[in-house]
Amino acid sequence: MTAPLPGAEAAPTAPRPERGWQRWVRLLGTLAARLRTAPLTVALFLALWVVGAATGSLGDGPSDALLHQVGVGLPSLRAGHWWTLVSSLFWCPGIGGYVATSLLLLVLGPVAEQRLGTPLAAGVLITCQVLGSLLGTGLVRLGVAAELDWLLAIQDQIAIGPGVGLLGLAAVLSYRLTALWRRRLRLLAVLVPLVAMLYVGHLETVQRVSAVLIGLLLGALLHHRRPARPRGISHTEARVLVALCLLATALGPLVASLYRDATGPFNTMSELYFSHVPSADEVAEACDESAKACARAHSTQRFFDSPGRLMAALVPALLLVLAEGLRRGLRLAWWITACTELIWTGVLIWVLVDNYRDFADSGGSGYLVQLMGEAMLLPVAMLVLLLITRQRFDQRLSRRVLSRLALVVGSALFLSCGAYVGIGWLVRDQYEPDATFGGLVAGLPSELLPPAYNDLVPDYPIADGGTAQTLEIWCGVLFWAVALVALLLAFRRPVVHVDAEDAARARELLTRYGGSTLSFISTWDGNHYWFDERGEAAVPYRVLATVALTTGDPFGEPAARRRAVAGFARYCDERGWTPCFYSVTADTQEAAEQLGWRSLQVAEDTVVPLPDLAFTGKKWQDIRTSLNKAGKQGITAEWWRWQDAPIAIRDQIRSISEEWVSDKGLPEMGFTLGGLEELADPAVRVLVAVDADRTVHGLTSWMPVYRDGAPVGWTLDFMRRRSEGFRGVMEFLIASAALGFKEEGAEFLSLSGAPLARAERGGELTALDRTMDWLGKSMEPIYGFRSLLAFKAKFQPEYRPMYMVYPDPAALGSISRAIGKAYLPHLTPAQGVRLMRKLSG
Repeated sequence: MTAPLPGAEAAPTAPRPERGWQRWVRLLGTLAARLRTAPLTVALFLALWVVGAATGSLGDGPSDALLHQVGVGLPSLRAGHWWTLVSSLFWCPGIGGYVATSLLLLVLGPVAEQRLGTPLAAGVLITCQVLGSLLGTGLVRLGVAAELDWLLAIQDQIAIGPGVGLLGLAAVLSYRLTALWRRRLRLLAVLVPLVAMLYVGHLETVQRVSAVLIGLLLGALLHHRRPARPRGISHTEARVLVALCLLATALGPLVASLYRDATGPFNTMSELYFSHVPSADEVAEACDESAKACARAHSTQRFFDSPGRLMAALVPALLLVLAEGLRRGLRLAWWITACTELIWTGVLIWVLVDNYRDFADSGGSGYLVQLMGEAMLLPVAMLVLLLITRQRFDQRLSRRVLSRLALVVGSALFLSCGAYVGIGWLVRDQYEPDATFGGLVAGLPSELLPPAYNDLVPDYPIADGGTAQTLEIWCGVLFWAVALVALLLAFRRPVVHVDAEDAARARELLTRYGGSTLSFISTWDGNHYWFDERGEAAVPYRVLATVALTTGDPFGEPAARRRAVAGFARYCDERGWTPCFYSVTADTQEAAEQLGWRSLQVAEDTVVPLPDLAFTGKKWQDIRTSLNKAGKQGITAEWWRWQDAPIAIRDQIRSISEEWVSDKGLPEMGFTLGGLEELADPAVRVLVAVDADRTVHGLTSWMPVYRDGAPVGWTLDFMRRRSEGFRGVMEFLIASAALGFKEEGAEFLSLSGAPLARAERGGELTALDRTMDWLGKSMEPIYGFRSLLAFKAKFQPEYRPMYMVYPDPAALGSISRAIGKAYLPHLTPAQGVRLMRKLSG
């Protein structure tokens, strides 16, 4: 965290980062304060525990006699106990249910009462409890009539617990949240009960899914709008949502394993996700089949009595690690996850083919195909989701990290396999039958796969002696322990620049010699670098199709900058690329025109000189008004480095940004416009407007403009404001920053370029200029570039045109496509259609 800027009255010293215990104390205090204004939450919480204690239901739930009087299900409704639709609110099935429901209530209840009001929240809770229970029970009745095996198995169940109403309340609440949390809450509210229904399959899971659907419909009716379709979404949030989906597929089988009588349709093949110890009946059946099957069954039983039981959860553990990699947007995690889902689908197809003839002979081929279809639905859906979102996962690990990861995993694999085969050969008489070298090699898959896959492995020797059993238990466990830890540590390492060494060299040149107001952008990830022969100048660029698109001016030693234009042009010509310098100043334009290139104004830079800045006079009235109103409303400005900002501040910033993206219906623009990821640069300073309740109303980020190794100016990059926040927050933040930078001795403040907008200078316009004006006007309702330029005019800036220079007019079409791809790298086909409709409309 940096110190506040001197002279910025609205920017007091930001609070110090909290320690762990201080954070917990603050969170508990916040919860207590919210509970004081949440009577419904407190009343239901007390009712649950008091009624449970009074009826002796806290341990294992209510007795059977009481359950049929207060729980809802087909038996109770047939008996005419319609009050159970409401009475089921006040009991839970056991101590685990009481604890889990209480936590959900304490987290969800106060927010719902604050956003909806206590009377409406109570009405929604009861309505969703009643209608969700009724609809879920009705669906079970329909399934019984259709003779569906899963629903036939649960037709006599009785359900209790307020989880049905609470999940419906969560669905309604999502309509009153920001775009970020609306999307996350809906995903969790739908995904968690859906996965529970598919794997556990109990009556209450069907009722909970029904309650969520009713809650979404009820919320739409209450707020007079349909559930919002997925529109714009940042790639950062898309990664989080995909990771949550993978997390659900990993945890579903684990949750189902806690239930002895899980009957969900997806639970039929859950053994291949989470291995279970063979029961006595299964061992007896295997022994009746053959001696080999009997030996394998006893070996598996013995395996579960050892530390090797950890291998049973190998697949969920791998998926959990991969979910962390997906959350960070890593391409390596995407590839491993896609391969895992593809292999899983292949295994299921293999099982289907291998068993089809046996089932066909007994007339059960249709049942087998149904089981396999249900089991393959989830991995296939996950694979499709990964393919749809593949462009979101573009972050790379450094070569050094990848090399170390490959070395560690490869060494662990070699040592574990070598120990199993080598030491096993030395004690080959401890196997049944005696092991051969080929037999031990054939048995390696049984060591590296969970126990449930042993039946899919060809004949392999069964360990019978002490040393052999030790090898059988520990070789696979140790390998996967090393591999998963190494993979998790690699995923947790910072993601490096695509061209990290050249990026560091370019930043050193930029810091030493300086550049234009947008030169700092060139240090962002995604750029490659060309250096002249002397290493005195650099040109950042990215290649899109056959166009080498630069980011800003060349920078470095002043005399070398102009030479860099011709040098980079020769470099591109040797490779068959079309060079294009984008968002450059008049100096680069002149150097390019000397080579016979064409130029076109593409943006307008707005620069505010700081030495004589004073917000006096009529022309500064709007700025003074914003500063005064902020002071009256208790809004202050705080400077932070992104890494040092409190979690609450960062989370609000993400939410504000996601709301902005969602409202646009299109992804965030990149290239010369920064996003959340660029805030993490240590050289970037973030100014946040917060009120007395620590609510973030808006933020701006500032990039340095260097000369002789020190910042002499600052460029505005990231701007976001809360839709329901202080309306003059942007004027307040920019004015506060300007005063502070002035006191620091900075020479100027750049409000950055406004793309597809320009100040009126008179003169004759070319056909291309008129085309750019039309494009800027067409995109105004979407991104508001002209409105942005008008907003910046409040700060009385100096206007400096920014140009695009290119050598060949015939290549203008491919250059335009490259620029579009650079600005919208994550544009989906659906968003592309929406963009074209808006442009044509």
